[in-house]
Amino acid sequence: MSPHSLADFETDHDLPRDQYETRLEALQHRLELIQAAYIAQGLKGIVAIEGWDAAGKGGLVTRMNATLDPRYCKVWPISAPSREEAARHYLWRFWQRLPGNREIAVFDRTWYGRVLVERVDGFTPEPRWRAAYDEINAFEAQLQADGVRLVKIFLHITQEEQNKRLEERIRTPWKRWKTGKDDYHNRSMRSAYVTAYEEMFRRCSPPTAPWHVVAANDKKWARVRSLELICETLGAGVDLRWPEPDADLVAIAEQALGKTLD
Repeated sequence: MSPHSLADFETDHDLPRDQYETRLEALQHRLELIQAAYIAQGLKGIVAIEGWDAAGKGGLVTRMNATLDPRYCKVWPISAPSREEAARHYLWRFWQRLPGNREIAVFDRTWYGRVLVERVDGFTPEPRWRAAYDEINAFEAQLQADGVRLVKIFLHITQEEQNKRLEERIRTPWKRWKTGKDDYHNRSMRSAYVTAYEEMFRRCSPPTAPWHVVAANDKKWARVRSLELICETLGAGVDLRWPEPDADLVAIAEQALGKTLD
């Protein structure tokens, strides 16, 4: 069942470090197998990530991609559209970034900006952003009809936890690049964002492409839970058995190497 209320996802988990590392390693290995199957079988997938500022989106992407082959996994950090992009339909720039066969695309923020920041900050007239719910559902249905496996993750943190992380980003020199004035503007609009997020969940969570809200006050738990969801969705129905070696290739290799390959 799709989530409706963010208040239901404010649990403070506490995953011990040793359990986190064990589970993370296992999930990363499973993702390696899933990616290998995608490459061998010509499959394609999308991981769409939304969430509050400082909720841990970047940390999740880092752990997800840590052991994957970067030639077949592309990360798209989405910010404000360029002038060229803004002159076209808002989905145009996402069509340019869709994965091809053998690829997985990761979107750090997504096409849902139309019904989030553009709605909250008034960048788009209400009739247009309201029309976007049906447009987005149709867009995602087209992707899935084309064979794309789609998983949508929303990282939720409380206001108290966000305050702690924003303060840490200023106090820690190497984290300062992660924060800016927009974080505090968005923080001031939290109530409006809660309303926008919850309507997004209601309107854009069909059974084939539901939103998964992950309680993210504990970064370790959130990473593990998110990777579980990613593995479940990207790996659904995928044959993860090792492919048999090609007989002609084996014959060529045996002749070239001067030995029998069992």
